[in-house]
Amino acid sequence: MTGTLVLAGTPIGDTADAPPRLAAELVAADVIAAEDTRRLRRLTQALDVRPGGRVVSYFEGNESARTPELVDSLAGGARVLLVTDAGMPSVSDPGYRLVAAAVERGITVTAVPGPSAVLTALAVSGLPVDRFCFEGFPPRKAGERLTRLREVADERRTLVWFEAPHRLDDTLAAMAEVFGPDRRAAVCRELTKTYEEVRRGPLAELAAWAAEGVRGEITIVVEGAPAPGPDEAGPAELARRVTVREEAGERRKEAIAAVAQEAGVPKRQVFDAVVAAKNAAGSTPRGGKAP
Repeated sequence: MTGTLVLAGTPIGDTADAPPRLAAELVAADVIAAEDTRRLRRLTQALDVRPGGRVVSYFEGNESARTPELVDSLAGGARVLLVTDAGMPSVSDPGYRLVAAAVERGITVTAVPGPSAVLTALAVSGLPVDRFCFEGFPPRKAGERLTRLREVADERRTLVWFEAPHRLDDTLAAMAEVFGPDRRAAVCRELTKTYEEVRRGPLAELAAWAAEGVRGEITIVVEGAPAPGPDEAGPAELARRVTVREEAGERRKEAIAAVAQEAGVPKRQVFDAVVAAKNAAGSTPRGGKAP
């Protein structure tokens, strides 16, 4: 009989938020794989429990090497508990490789639900939460970050990102450039901790605030793109959308077709808008022929 892999959500700040099952799983597990064994020790002390099994480290640096070892333990019948520093394993934390390997071997995978910075930030942001997408951490390099942002510039769903505090001002400035300075957003800092702060406002305003320096764990929530209206879908806007798609790697022909379908207008109208924009800029569009 094979064992069970248990993914356990841990508090993102206040240890009182730990789910009741977490303490029981810490005692029952044969193996506890922890992103940081020192933080695990502090958590067990706060919960007043003593781990019942062997504790091993499982972090980004050894995830690939340690996964086969843990899968072998699971195949041998062990109950393996995976905990990361905060929140749910696999969500921008170690865990995906282990889950995928366990599923491939037919091993049961379950979870202890717990706090989530993504859902907590969404709930307090004041932005629409009926539809959202999580984008993880933006790329560190400026060019790659702009490319990623352009890929989701027309996304209608609310966007959620994680970011390091020392890169927050650059990221918010890039978002203001790509999404527009007036796009609404919320920066959630140190959620559930002593110095919790939620700063809401237009992206340009938040970027100016972040330029003064921000500390702590950061989650960014950004309003989705507005639905196109008659004014928004004018020639300049159509040309801008084609440019965004081209910069994200699409060929012009495909970009024009996608924008036309999205805006509900003929492809020729979009092509003419691109030509007009290029002529106004003093250059000739690539591709030459209308679609």
